[in-house]
Amino acid sequence: MARTQDHPGEQATQDPIRLLAIRDTPLSVDEIFRAVGDDGAGGTALFVGTVRNHDGGADVDALGYSCHPSAEAELRRVAEKVVADYPVRALAAVHRVGDLAVGDLAVVVAVSCPHRGEAFEACRKLIDDLKHEVPIWKHQKFSDGTEEWVGA
Repeated sequence: MARTQDHPGEQATQDPIRLLAIRDTPLSVDEIFRAVGDDGAGGTALFVGTVRNHDGGADVDALGYSCHPSAEAELRRVAEKVVADYPVRALAAVHRVGDLAVGDLAVVVAVSCPHRGEAFEACRKLIDDLKHEVPIWKHQKFSDGTEEWVGA
């Protein structure tokens, strides 16, 4: 009996990095989900980050994201590392920049792998490394008139 990883369906047939972008337009969960569709994937994990109405005990009215010109290249580096470390069939990550309101989508990432556990782990690694390593900064505006910058 062949080992699971030896089956031709376990091997990616094309570049698994299907979509990477930093955009100033609204994000689509459907677009990201479609980008990671793959007949060889038994599990797909998707993470959606939204603008919440509070942070650190303070009410948030709105926020803005900005990024360094190297952000897309850093996003690619993070994605390539995830692909190297996990059996990724397909990967997509899109982050929003500009002014966002409470409830808006800020980031959507998805990963498809042969099995669910791998998909969960790879997706978590992707969003965690994106948030820590890609130079994207968040400018929060609080209800009390104060502001705060947060970022990689």
